[in-house]
Amino acid sequence: MPPPLFIVFNLGSGGQDRQAALRTIEEELGAARRTLQVLRVVRGADLPAAAARAVELAARAGGAVVAAGGDGTVNCVVQAVLRAGLPFGVVPLGTFNYFARTHGIPNETQLAARALATAREQPVQVGLVNGRAFLVNASLGFYPLLLEDREAFTRQYGRARWVALASALASLMLRRQPKLHLKIEGPGEGRLLNASTLFVGNNALQLEQVGIPQAEAVARGKLAAVCVQAQAAWPLLALALRGAVGRLGSASSVESFSFRQMEVALPARRRGRADIKVAVDGENTRMSPPLVFGVAPEPLRLLCPPGVAE
Repeated sequence: MPPPLFIVFNLGSGGQDRQAALRTIEEELGAARRTLQVLRVVRGADLPAAAARAVELAARAGGAVVAAGGDGTVNCVVQAVLRAGLPFGVVPLGTFNYFARTHGIPNETQLAARALATAREQPVQVGLVNGRAFLVNASLGFYPLLLEDREAFTRQYGRARWVALASALASLMLRRQPKLHLKIEGPGEGRLLNASTLFVGNNALQLEQVGIPQAEAVARGKLAAVCVQAQAAWPLLALALRGAVGRLGSASSVESFSFRQMEVALPARRRGRADIKVAVDGENTRMSPPLVFGVAPEPLRLLCPPGVAE
């Protein structure tokens, strides 16, 4: 008998669309005779508790945990699942869904639920920053500010790709860029860098789309770091356009490299705070430097559609 599924479903955004998605998931998995229990979450603040409960139930029943939501929801649930070493499934309900797309999980809810019913396990690399898991990326500097602006836009205009792109354009033109003085330490090397953004990627699809040559390093058990120098608004907009056509890595103001473990210190500290804002899979949090990036010692046991997990 297939193992039961414990689904953490984020109802916090999407309104009736999310309710319809939940009905579709229940219908598809019910038709496939899969045992399931849905843990509904309305407030984002309740996601960690729901994830912990799903892990507890799945461990007791020999089942799997499923996250239904965007990349931020998936990331939150992964924190609990990775520690427990349980199988993990995804039904993507977000805007970009980089993680699901990378691993062949359909964006369409009905197809994703149907694929989940017959999915097989595949080991998937997970990145860590100060012990927090990330599946797509983690960054500091200008990018977390972009995410703040995007959330403000989506609260007013809804969650859609055009809203995210419009928000990014407004941020590029109006936001003052932070200046980060970074001390980076890796095995056998150290360097000082000045940048507006440090972006660490664990998703080959996203890295390939913007033209970072280290995208293929993710498949070899590494992470990719991208440092962007601070610039005026118009050159920064031109840089964003290069990323849109897959040529970001060739820009003179961008430095990229791959690594297995890296420590990032901030020698020049701002007064009044001992921590720094870090964006992890599209969700902002605060961490105390130094920031230690690396690959998790154990992979995620991801449930992938038949034909992908081979």
